[in-house]
Amino acid sequence: MQRLKDKVAIITGGNSGIGKATAQLFAEEGAQIIITGRRQDVVDRAVKNIGYSAIGFVGDVADLEDHSKLADIVKRSFGGIDIYVANAGVINLTASADVTPEDYDRHFAINTRGVFFGVQTISPLIRGGGSIIVTSSLAATKILPNHTVYAGSKAAVAAFARNWAIEFKSRRIRVNILSPGPVETEILGKLGVSEAERPAFEDYMASLIPAGRLGRTEELARAALFLASDAGSFVNGIELHVDGGMTLA
Repeated sequence: MQRLKDKVAIITGGNSGIGKATAQLFAEEGAQIIITGRRQDVVDRAVKNIGYSAIGFVGDVADLEDHSKLADIVKRSFGGIDIYVANAGVINLTASADVTPEDYDRHFAINTRGVFFGVQTISPLIRGGGSIIVTSSLAATKILPNHTVYAGSKAAVAAFARNWAIEFKSRRIRVNILSPGPVETEILGKLGVSEAERPAFEDYMASLIPAGRLGRTEELARAALFLASDAGSFVNGIELHVDGGMTLA
């Protein structure tokens, strides 16, 4: 059974990690997928890997003009959409004393401004009964070392989502928050964890998680599918922690 048959879905940051896994699953479930990313080669490769006539859009979520360009393409091609997954994000773990204005601005430009104005621009195209999913983070509610700026940027989008759940109620658009814990993705390399250090790092992180391991991108994708599909039709305004129980530890 294709749970998203004839739906149109935009997934920002759908060229890698959780976003790509979500795009792949949504496509398999019958949705027409549009993914966004900042690099043409990476977006092209993701589109090819996803298949199912997925469409790639190269743009920066921090650039308001790119949101408008995407909205114009979607309106011309499909008339509207049914699912918007605000997933694109950046993370750089730094102690507060070492955070530069540039690093601070980058986190909030992509993780926060990009989500707010993406929803502002795209929401008029979301059909009644549609779904918005905002990717936040475990770090928004659990204190983790060197996560202060990242955590703040992700806590803000969770607050946005709860307000949107009320703002969009007349159109029956559900808005929910997906908050991953540590997940096996390419982002570990971006955190400065070398291949040699990765096994020890993953073992340490796993020791903090009641499930005893890091999450997998496909597990986050299945959670997103629940929130986007009729399986979650009476779920609105929640924060779904998909973290192996790390919130409790």
